Amino acid sequence: MDAQHLITDAAALEHLYGAPSEASLVKEVDYLHPHYVAMIKAAPFAVLATSGPGGLDASPRGDAPGFITVADEKTLLIPDRRGNNRIDSLRNILADPRVALLLLIPGVGETLRINGRAEISIDPELLQRFAVDGKPPRSVLVIHVKTVFFQCSRAILRSELWNPARQIARAALPSTGTILRDLSGARFDGAAFDRDWPARAKAQLYQAC
Repeated sequence: MDAQHLITDAAALEHLYGAPSEASLVKEVDYLHPHYVAMIKAAPFAVLATSGPGGLDASPRGDAPGFITVADEKTLLIPDRRGNNRIDSLRNILADPRVALLLLIPGVGETLRINGRAEISIDPELLQRFAVDGKPPRSVLVIHVKTVFFQCSRAILRSELWNPARQIARAALPSTGTILRDLSGARFDGAAFDRDWPARAKAQLYQAC
């Protein structure tokens, strides 16, 4: 790549793209406006971005719509459901509490972006508040909101993300068992992993550990 064609300073970048539109600026607020609360309550999926000594991380978060709870106009609560126990996001938050969220709503082109600072709570009352089938999360993220704004629908429209005709059959890609087998040098029994995974995932969906 020719270095002379790289953008290396803000002035050159701003000259290339021009001034932001008024709409792109007025939509950003520092609190959870009722319109944004409605989007939060409708979202069953979010991507949580964090940063720490080991680098950046973007982690999926998903549950029934409303799983991200609005505590007040400056605070969100997100239960940390069972995952793979890598806890990359949580480790990052301990080192650097700055976080970003991208919320997706099926069928809706606009996404919601939230920036803030997070804390990890294990308050027993808070954990019980988010219990499902009597199973509380291991922890709850308390996010103190700094900025909130919606992202226009162009990316969703270009990708046709919600177009059923564009869905890809899972069998068209390597299975998780196949990936684990090949990356581990056959230490994993890929066929057994794929066979057992559906039942295991269903049984462990809301278990804390």
